[in-house]
Amino acid sequence: MSSTLVWVVLTVVAYLVGSVPLSYLAAKWSRGIDLREYGTGQVGGGNLWRLTSWKLGLPVGLFDGTKGLWMVWIAQAAGLTIAQQIIVGLGAIAGHNWSVFLKFAGGRGVGTTLGVVLILPLANDMSPVPTIVFFAVCIVGVLATRRSPVPVLVAMASLPVASWLSGETLSVTLAFLAIFIILISGRLSAPRVSGLSIGRGELLLNRLLFDRDIRDRNAWLHRAPPGATPLKTGKQE
Repeated sequence: MSSTLVWVVLTVVAYLVGSVPLSYLAAKWSRGIDLREYGTGQVGGGNLWRLTSWKLGLPVGLFDGTKGLWMVWIAQAAGLTIAQQIIVGLGAIAGHNWSVFLKFAGGRGVGTTLGVVLILPLANDMSPVPTIVFFAVCIVGVLATRRSPVPVLVAMASLPVASWLSGETLSVTLAFLAIFIILISGRLSAPRVSGLSIGRGELLLNRLLFDRDIRDRNAWLHRAPPGATPLKTGKQE
């Protein structure tokens, strides 16, 4: 089997693995709710944690984080280039964001991206600079702002820049750029919540910077379908 065919097959498999909506299933089994209709509406460990408990949110978040990690490791073991490995990981991220099992709904792929970025320098002879910068920006930004959307946005943007500055090949830098584009696409393309009386420009800005449709974070985290009672968050349990 040629390396190109292996690459294509692993990318498709990564997409399917990334599409496994464990957080959606956990919310259905534990609370009987559709995770897409509550809180942030994201199908991921963070939203699940807030709506249920850490006992569910933590293992599901770890699962999401290892989706891309293991696929990149398999791609490396199969002899693919670093750029090809990143694209395989990108397949897992895309699957998480646009799951084929949820009619192409999903999360934002942040946890899956963390796994991809972490394993790359560990499995390959490549500069660890992009990974170090990425995690440093995330950690410092979250600690300083006590929020994650903007730090994650900046950290994702730092990947192609740090890759280029550290002397990685153009293909690797472009692959990192693709990860950043996927993050932006996930935020901007999310289904609009009905009943919002804000303009398209404000909506897109809120999504880009805050990863939500409205500025009021508390109201966004405690959203519920019309007529439904907002759920107690995981912190209250």
